[in-house]
Amino acid sequence: MATEQTPESAPLAQEMPTLGLGTWQNEDPQQCAESVRTALEMGYRHVDTAQIYGNEAAVGDGIAAADVDREDVFLATKVWNTNHAHDDVISSTEESLDKLGVDSVDLLYVHWPSANYDPEDTLSAFAELKDRGLIDRIGVSNFEPHHLDAARDAVDDPIFANQVEIHPLLPQEELREYAEGTDVELVGYSPLARGQVLDVPEIQDVAEKHDVSEAQVSLAWLRQKGVTAIPKATSRDHVADNWASLGLELDDEDVAAIDGIDRTERQVNPGFGPDSWD
Repeated sequence: MATEQTPESAPLAQEMPTLGLGTWQNEDPQQCAESVRTALEMGYRHVDTAQIYGNEAAVGDGIAAADVDREDVFLATKVWNTNHAHDDVISSTEESLDKLGVDSVDLLYVHWPSANYDPEDTLSAFAELKDRGLIDRIGVSNFEPHHLDAARDAVDDPIFANQVEIHPLLPQEELREYAEGTDVELVGYSPLARGQVLDVPEIQDVAEKHDVSEAQVSLAWLRQKGVTAIPKATSRDHVADNWASLGLELDDEDVAAIDGIDRTERQVNPGFGPDSWD
């Protein structure tokens, strides 16, 4: 389960904090390690990376450098598309753990339901990793409801989370309803629509009303929808601004204004994404 945070309190290690640090495109090793260290020492306890990001070692360096115990950090990574075969899942995850400098991760995702992903073959390897104590939870990413149904049928262990692009310009109502009905946590990447939410009039109005940033409004809206957000941030100012969103409570009028935004804009849509996105 995700657990509520405040800027003044840290979550329990065995739960997934409702706000995390995303590291996609944080490719400079020193900058990545420093942003992870900064975030953890500021109060973050959830860090997200992936094999394809090429920064697992830097993320591990940041965790090691922070004045925070490893067991207090909820750490997630993702298996890339070329590693979906059973043995490749195992070997690539062992390599990820080595790069991260940890004995296990709290959550391991299938990054995309593409390439040679096969629910039974791929997820049986995830179950094996869980049995070995190398991962604590099984996750998937960029899955639509039919992918989730197949994944849940393929493995006895629960599918803990589905990580997808979600923000006020892509509210993902169907996936939010699915999550609520199946106890699958929804984790949102690109929760600021790669900066596009900063220029949305409805969000600007709510931000002005509360004297906060547009980023804080978008992150608070996601939290109030039950979504765990993992915004990427590299500078201390952005890391701090996102963290401050935990202190913002939107009222019903604010939520209704954001819900009423009549735009649907997906920011991440690679050619290997689900056909239903086309």
